[in-house]
Amino acid sequence: MTQAEFALFCNVSKPTVERWETSDKKITGPVTLLAQIVLRHPEIAEQLMLPEKKYPLRLWYYYLDTVCTIIDVDIINQRVSIKNYTDNLIYRAFGRNEHPTFADYEEFLRSRCFPEERDKMKLMLRELDIPFYDPLMIIEKTDGRMAEDDFWIKIER
Repeated sequence: MTQAEFALFCNVSKPTVERWETSDKKITGPVTLLAQIVLRHPEIAEQLMLPEKKYPLRLWYYYLDTVCTIIDVDIINQRVSIKNYTDNLIYRAFGRNEHPTFADYEEFLRSRCFPEERDKMKLMLRELDIPFYDPLMIIEKTDGRMAEDDFWIKIER
C-alpha cells in the first residue's frame, strides 16, 4: 500500500502519512490500531480499498456518513458495476443483487426520487430548476434524499 493509498484509507492527507513515517515522535491514537489491523490482515485493506473508476459516472450511496455502495455507470453503453461496503442487504443500493443491469440502475434512481406521476410534479421540477423529469438530474439537486430515510447519493463525474 502506497502512502497515498494509506492516506485515503485512513482519511488523512498524504503529508500526514509522510510526517508519521519521518517523525521521531511516537504515533498515537486510533490510527495505530488501524495500522496494526492492516498489517495483520492485509485482506481487510483490499476489501475496503476504493475500486478503480471503471466508467465515467460514479455514484456513492451513503447511509448517514457511511459509504454503503459505490456504483460506476457507463450510460452510453448501458453498463453498471458496483462495490458493496456492507453485508447488510438493507443498506445496499441493490440489495442482494451483486450484478445489477442498467434497468436495475434506472429503477434504483427512480426509487430515490419523487414519482413521475406525482401531483403537481411540474411545480416541483420548476422549484428544482429542472426542465423535465430525469431521475439523475433530480438526484443531482436533492442528493437522492428522501423524507423517510437517511440514505443519500453523491455523484462524481
